[in-house]
Amino acid sequence: MKRKIETLCVQAGYEPKSGEARIPPVAQSTTFYYPKTQDMADLFDLKADGYFYSRLANPTVAAFEGKVCALEGGVAAIGCSSGMSATALTVFTLAGAGDNILCASAVYGGTYNLFGVTLKKLGIECRFFEADAPAEEIEKLIDGRTKLIFAETIANPAIIVLDIEKIAKLAKKHGVVFAIDNTLATPVLCRPLEHGADIIIHSSSKYLDGHAAALGGVIVDGGKFDFEGNERYPSFNVPDESYHGLVYAKLKGAFGTKCRAQMMRDLGAIMSPQNAFLSYIGCDTLALRMERHSQNAQRVAAYLENHPKIEWINHPSLPKNRYYELAKKYLPNGQGGMMSFGIKGSVEKCAKFLEALELITQETHVADVRSCVLHPASTTHRQLSEADLKAAGVPHNLIRLSVGIENADDIISDLENALKRV
Repeated sequence: MKRKIETLCVQAGYEPKSGEARIPPVAQSTTFYYPKTQDMADLFDLKADGYFYSRLANPTVAAFEGKVCALEGGVAAIGCSSGMSATALTVFTLAGAGDNILCASAVYGGTYNLFGVTLKKLGIECRFFEADAPAEEIEKLIDGRTKLIFAETIANPAIIVLDIEKIAKLAKKHGVVFAIDNTLATPVLCRPLEHGADIIIHSSSKYLDGHAAALGGVIVDGGKFDFEGNERYPSFNVPDESYHGLVYAKLKGAFGTKCRAQMMRDLGAIMSPQNAFLSYIGCDTLALRMERHSQNAQRVAAYLENHPKIEWINHPSLPKNRYYELAKKYLPNGQGGMMSFGIKGSVEKCAKFLEALELITQETHVADVRSCVLHPASTTHRQLSEADLKAAGVPHNLIRLSVGIENADDIISDLENALKRV
């Protein structure tokens, strides 16, 4: 039976047998016992499901993977040590030296640095594009060595809503994998696989767990991309000598299998069992929280829109917002708690505002139950040049506000009092 998203948040990922714990226990073990040699051999040959070493798979991590996979509507999920490791593993599964990837320029600063600087040292070129650019302009960046197109559903911190289907059509036309970071939307508000994406990535330490107690990331394989015979991806179509000649393209969930069996095996960036446990139980309330985040943000955005000390405000719930129509299409049930706005005047005024807040805390985090704020140009995007800041949609007066689930009146009161000090 197909379940609604609210039910999946609570029930998916783990089904106890008679007499077992109702919620998944923490399997805090590096290794697992098998009495028969053949059982172990079958696990190593991927002929059987099970666990033999927690660097590749763990029962607690698997429960969390199963929940997120069900929420996104994929065929397989991989729990990673962080959102950044999930992004990196996705790239390494698809691309190598001499290849290139495409990425929307308005993305999280850490992703921008990974793609624009670190990957370059490994021989992988990143070609950045503006998410709002016409499809024909983006298409010019694709060539025979392009292995991935990457973007965020809601860009952090520019709050650009992606036209998912525009990019999906391009990717399908050229037989390129399309991956979306769905961290700020979550599957409660948007399921990009239903709009043509192939891979979903999350920093699970944000909205998914909600409490900011567990670092982690997740990769979800949509399972629909056809790697078999696709000349763009030879590593999926030739036998893997390190895995007994396995040809990944012939498997259901080819991407997920290759990512775990090859990349996770070699790089060891799996989520810890304790973090998976905390993230699993955090997901139970995801649907409830996203409704409240969205409602609160809509009220806060409406307040800031009319404040004389605010130069501009960006949240797609506002009818005047340039992404309002796209949000109605892709985020009809709420636009999340993330917004950005500009303080009139100097960067010093931004600092005064941030330091005057009492309820809303200044921290390098977003998307948990507590409201928090940051000045990206001097923190998460500090390493970017002036040109890169402009391309990423991060002016110097931009304030990133993550609206929590506190009482909306209290959030607005704190903002009002801080703005009086500017």
